Amino acid sequence: MKEKYVILRKSGAFMTRSAFAGPTALTLEMPLGAPSLKMDVDEVTKKDIKLLQRDQGVLGAAPVMPMKLIEPLNVTDVAAPSGEQVAWGVKAVRADTSPFTGDGIVVAVLDTGIDATHPAFAGVELIREDFTGEGVDDSHGHGTHCAGTIFGRDVNGFRIGIAPGVKKAVIGKVLGREGGSTEQIWKAVQWAVEKGANVVSMSLGMDFPGLVKIMIEQGIPPEPAASRALEGYRANVLLFENLARFVDSQASLVQGAVLVAAAGNESNRPAWEIAVAPPAVAGGIVSVAAVGQQDGKLVVAKFSNTGADISAPGVGVISAKLGGGLRSSSGTSMACPHVAGVAVLWAEKMKKTLALTPDRLIANVVGKATLADLAPGFNAVDIGNGVVVAPQD
Repeated sequence: MKEKYVILRKSGAFMTRSAFAGPTALTLEMPLGAPSLKMDVDEVTKKDIKLLQRDQGVLGAAPVMPMKLIEPLNVTDVAAPSGEQVAWGVKAVRADTSPFTGDGIVVAVLDTGIDATHPAFAGVELIREDFTGEGVDDSHGHGTHCAGTIFGRDVNGFRIGIAPGVKKAVIGKVLGREGGSTEQIWKAVQWAVEKGANVVSMSLGMDFPGLVKIMIEQGIPPEPAASRALEGYRANVLLFENLARFVDSQASLVQGAVLVAAAGNESNRPAWEIAVAPPAVAGGIVSVAAVGQQDGKLVVAKFSNTGADISAPGVGVISAKLGGGLRSSSGTSMACPHVAGVAVLWAEKMKKTLALTPDRLIANVVGKATLADLAPGFNAVDIGNGVVVAPQD
């Protein structure tokens, strides 16, 4: 029985034939020089996969799995406050006191697209690409909200953006009305890096139950369907790790490229807690938990998954609304763009003072996080290294 797989290969100097027969079996590799990544998608059997695993030129292979939006919680429209004000999340990460604005840094948002006509994005060069087949426009509003938190301009005097000095953003629409797939995410990540992104923000997750449902609908009994989905889940985590590692090595030659992803909203404290979901769980990707405000301190959000690398404001976050205006939303999807935005500010600082590399950028973003504003009694597994903080000098 054949399944649709994604195969990641390193570039080389020779024309090679892959371990299986098919329309993409013959691969013309890139010339020697800067490293590059080759992605093939094909229908393969288990025997083919065993052969691929022995191929030294193959970084990894995994079945294509559905991806879904990490749906925000408590979504409400809000009126722009009167007078000049700053969103609480912008203050919490100290972006409002940072001398950096994101000038000269390119950020990528892989999500539901963006409302390019929203005043929050006036003056920003938006490079857009559709990976869903539905067109580049945002029909959901999630991507617009996330982008607003990263680099949105003030809306009626209300500051929503962490890095409002960004002049160029790469917007990949990877989630449509029916979600997306790992194949689309991998393609979009490569595209974003090729377009010069220094930071890539992804507020999305792997849909494990969705894959099980698809297999059952194909006639596979529930037990083997769950087992095969779990096998695919593990393979995809490893493939995301290889992709992150390769992006790191590729980008190190010319720029810093850091992947940031939401940890997921499946927990329900105090009843239960769920671990970080893919792709955020993959090594090499900065995973983000959510915190909210309580009695002047920050506490982990009840929905936030555990085991993330770092945390950021994710409760009652006000940002750009599809069609204009502002909207409040909660979720690790809202925390992720705070970290991406702060990473942009650190990238600007590093670009002016020392070499901008992924390792150094991650070291600053994660390593400079603070515990100072957290309420007593927090658990490190809930908030990671602490709450992300913008550079102050």
